[in-house]
Amino acid sequence: MITPEDKAKAIELTRTSKTDVGSPQVQASILTARIKEITEHLKQNKHDHMARRGLMQMVGQRKKMLKYLNLKILQLTNKLFLSSVYVNNTLLVL
Repeated sequence: MITPEDKAKAIELTRTSKTDVGSPQVQASILTARIKEITEHLKQNKHDHMARRGLMQMVGQRKKMLKYLNLKILQLTNKLFLSSVYVNNTLLVL
């Protein structure tokens, strides 16, 4: 179980605004902290199959979230590129 201090630290590192606690970046950060903690637990308890199953589910969930974030960043980059125009060797963003 992730401690409230670790969760607050993960949120602080990745939030985009003062009240941001649920954006995909923050969720991925919290999942990463939980995955690290469970991985350490499994190093000592090799036969804890329920924790291993939970770990695999969290890894899958984080993978989907990171895929979504990469797609979103790509879309924003394309949108910026398509809306920009060069005039007299100066980039203008519309």
